[in-house]
Amino acid sequence: MNVNKITSTVRQIGPRAFRSASATLLGLSMVVGTVGVAQAEGGAAACEASEIQATPSGLAAKKLLLDVAKANGRMVAVGEFGHIVYSDDDGSTWTQANCVATQVTLTSVYFPSEEVGYAVGHDAVILKTEDGGENWAQIYEDFDAETPLMNVFFNTPSYGLAMGAFGFVLETKDGGASWAQRPIVEGGEDDFHLNDSFRAKDGALWVAAEFGTVYRSGDEGATFERLQTPYEGSFWGGIGLSDGSVLIFGMRGNVFRTTDAGATWTKIETGVTKSFGGSVELANGTVVLAGLNGAIAYSDDMGKSFTTISRADREGYNAVIGASGDQIAIFGESGVKIMPNTAAAALAAGGSSS
Repeated sequence: MNVNKITSTVRQIGPRAFRSASATLLGLSMVVGTVGVAQAEGGAAACEASEIQATPSGLAAKKLLLDVAKANGRMVAVGEFGHIVYSDDDGSTWTQANCVATQVTLTSVYFPSEEVGYAVGHDAVILKTEDGGENWAQIYEDFDAETPLMNVFFNTPSYGLAMGAFGFVLETKDGGASWAQRPIVEGGEDDFHLNDSFRAKDGALWVAAEFGTVYRSGDEGATFERLQTPYEGSFWGGIGLSDGSVLIFGMRGNVFRTTDAGATWTKIETGVTKSFGGSVELANGTVVLAGLNGAIAYSDDMGKSFTTISRADREGYNAVIGASGDQIAIFGESGVKIMPNTAAAALAAGGSSS
């Protein structure tokens, strides 16, 4: 992995790329956590000896994890050193994937179907699984690009986009068999870091980027338009909610909400200046944002207002997902943690009000 280009720039490249580059550069080895990890049956012996493989580690679920997705009820999380771990019991126990054909930091994971999924990361690496996350083959890499990919999204089993730093976009039309570089805006010269992509309720594809930049596509990603926003800082993520609204969030606790496809925006107060990088809408309609310095924000009104609590560990969290019952799983510096899915319960469990 080449981190020189990342760490030398003064631009904000989002929590996934920045935190993963910093952790690798500084040689951080976070082992604090509450969840262990097993090695899947077969392990490294089942991998081809000629391939580079992620090193098996009993601490993989306690290391830096940057994103999570669900595949047929299974949680699959990705992070540094090529670590991919999965849980079939809502985050209580974790198993490291058998074969992962890379050792670079992985920043994003997405499953367009129950069995088929994609993960992307530094050195423009793209991995694919066809067994629900247990084994991963490398299908693309470009060391010369010196560019981390930071998100991946598939509209159909065949068509997908992988996006990253400096406006780097890769497109596949054949389920990852081949990839071609393309601009985010046709004829444009935008080189903004493309930090996150997500789908809204109306089917539109959105991209959160730096310098207050947001893109929207109404034609399944074939073309994008750049939207005007009231903010000039970096957006690190976004989410399309079940009521049709869209939230975009990023640096210094900034959250903005739109109900008209980005024509107008409302600034939402979070009570903190801690940056947010991950989000989820739970089955009960609660919206949760996860951020730096232990900030976890809860909304019971579709993002119109938030109650933010600060975890005692003050760690950075990059992703969040619903777990069993009244719990959520959050992912960050020291892997996965399980916590309550309401602000009141989180405060009662030891968090502090922000």
